[in-house]
Amino acid sequence: MLLERALDAYLRHVTVERGLSAHTIAAYRRDLEGYREWLIAAGIADTAEVTPAVIDRFIAERASAEPAPASTSLARLQSSVRGWHRFLAREGIEADDPSARLRPPKAPQRLPKALTIDQVERLLGAPSSEEPLGIRDRALLELLYATGARVSEAIGLDVDDLAHGDVLRLRGKGSKERIVPVGSYARAAVDAYLTRVRPGLAAKGRASARLFLGARGAPLSRQSAWLVIREAAERAQITVAVSPHTLRHSFATHLLQGGADVRVVQELLGHSSVATTQIYTHVSVDALRDIYATSHPRAR
Repeated sequence: MLLERALDAYLRHVTVERGLSAHTIAAYRRDLEGYREWLIAAGIADTAEVTPAVIDRFIAERASAEPAPASTSLARLQSSVRGWHRFLAREGIEADDPSARLRPPKAPQRLPKALTIDQVERLLGAPSSEEPLGIRDRALLELLYATGARVSEAIGLDVDDLAHGDVLRLRGKGSKERIVPVGSYARAAVDAYLTRVRPGLAAKGRASARLFLGARGAPLSRQSAWLVIREAAERAQITVAVSPHTLRHSFATHLLQGGADVRVVQELLGHSSVATTQIYTHVSVDALRDIYATSHPRAR
C-alpha cells in the first residue's frame, strides 16, 4: 500500500477503534510523518518495500542524530513504527511485519518526586480564601491531592461527576472510568467553590457543564491549572520543582507510607498494571532507608 494511504488508515484505526487521546495521536502522527518522509527520501514509496534492514537503518540514524534524542522519545518513535507495521500485517494489508524484531531501548527508571506532608499542607493553604479565584484554586489543589487525579482528569470533570457525595467519577486514559473517594477537606473546598464562586464565573461565559471554570467563564485549561499549582508553590515557598503530576505522586506515596495496599493504590490511580504502581513502593523504601540511616545509632 502507498505510504500515505497506509498511514491514514493506521491513524484512523488508533483514533476510532482504540480511542487514544488527542495528545497521543498527535505524537504518533509526528513520529510517523517523519518516518514516512525518511522512507520517501530513501526511495521507498510503498509499505511492501520496507524491510527489517530499512527500519534498523532509520532507527540508527535517529539515535545518532545531533542533538541526541531523549531515550523516551526514541522509545516512543520505535513504538510508533512497530505499531504501524503490526497493524498493516494484522489487517492483511502486508504479508509480513518487518518491525517484528524491533525492540525499544529500555528507558531508565525515574522515581517520581513527592512532596512531604508539610509541603503539601503549605501548598494547599497557599491560595487566598477571600478571593474568588483563590477559592477555586484551593478546590482544584485539594481535589488533585485527595483523589490522585491527573490534571487532565480534574479539568475534564463536570459538575454532575460530583453527584455521588463522597466519591468522584474520573475519566482516565483510553476513556476508562474509575470511582475514587473524596475526603472531607476536598469536599468542603469544592462545595465552597460551587456555592460562592462558580455561579459568578459561569455567568461570564457560555453555559458549560465543566466543574472548574476560568476567570472569563470558559472551562479551565491545562495550562491555567499548571499556573495555579506553580503560583501556589511560590506562595508556599516550596523550592523543589512542583508540577501538576507532583500532587498525584504525593497522593500515591503518602498512601503507601500510611499502609495502603499497592493494589488499592493501583485502582485509585487508574493504572492498568500494578507494575506501574510499584514504582511508588521504591520511593517509600528509600524514605524508610533515609530515616533509618539518620535515626538508628548503629546505622553507620
